[in-house]
Amino acid sequence: MTTRDSLELEQPAAAPDPRFGWSEPPPTQEIADWWRGYLRRHPLAALSTVGNQFALGVQAMQYLVVDIVRRRFAFGEFVRQSAFMASAAALPTIFVSLPIGVTLSIQFGLLAGQVGATSLAGAASGLAVIRQGAPMVAALLMAAAVGSAVCADLGSRKIRDELDAMEVMGVSVIRRLVVPRVAAAILVGVSLTGVVCFVGFFSGYLFNVFVQGGAPGSFVATFASFATVGDLVLAVVKAVVYGGIVGVVACEKGIGAKGGPAGVADAVNSTVVSSILLLMVVNVVFTQMFMILFPRPGL
Repeated sequence: MTTRDSLELEQPAAAPDPRFGWSEPPPTQEIADWWRGYLRRHPLAALSTVGNQFALGVQAMQYLVVDIVRRRFAFGEFVRQSAFMASAAALPTIFVSLPIGVTLSIQFGLLAGQVGATSLAGAASGLAVIRQGAPMVAALLMAAAVGSAVCADLGSRKIRDELDAMEVMGVSVIRRLVVPRVAAAILVGVSLTGVVCFVGFFSGYLFNVFVQGGAPGSFVATFASFATVGDLVLAVVKAVVYGGIVGVVACEKGIGAKGGPAGVADAVNSTVVSSILLLMVVNVVFTQMFMILFPRPGL
């Protein structure tokens, strides 16, 4: 090869010349191509994330039962995580439950007054708190306060290679870290649901009696007449499922964190958003299935 040929090969390719019909794609086409690629990638990433979370949840439940039966459950870690979750979420949950109970009392009190059924205000607000308000408030506060903290803890351990070191030493990360946190989230979720039920009903009672001028006996009697054991069972089942969802999502996002501190921050944000979305979807499914399987008779 001559020197002239080598120089010709080293010259950069000529830029597209519009005079010969060559041109770069327009910006609109680039935007359309980006959106098509995003829509192709996003469902696959979402399905992969949900699959990983489902697999982790099933594995955690299996290990939980097996470890309890074999007396290998990390009880000390479970107690520490339960105390931490309760201290992080109890006070915000109480503060959120107060205005929710008052708001429900206002809305149902006005509605009952318009139809001439003021005596049913206690039943309506109480059922709303037990069926929907208590499990959802507890779950949302768990996702915001507890889920973010659990994800940040596991994510920081992940980027420091502590989780990989545990696996190398033969210590199962799921059994040692995930299972106690999921169990603690379930326990704290059920406990917070009971707190929200009490605080929400009590605040609604005080507002209805001392502000709206309702009868104390009527408020309590109607609630006791229309609230059934099935409503409480539904609330407890929801609390168990919601607590498990928050714990599993937070652990999965924390274990999968990557990219340094910025990756941990992204994982925490994704934990809160994913938990809330899943909780809303599962709440709709639970409510519809309960209404279909256990229809309430007419008043």
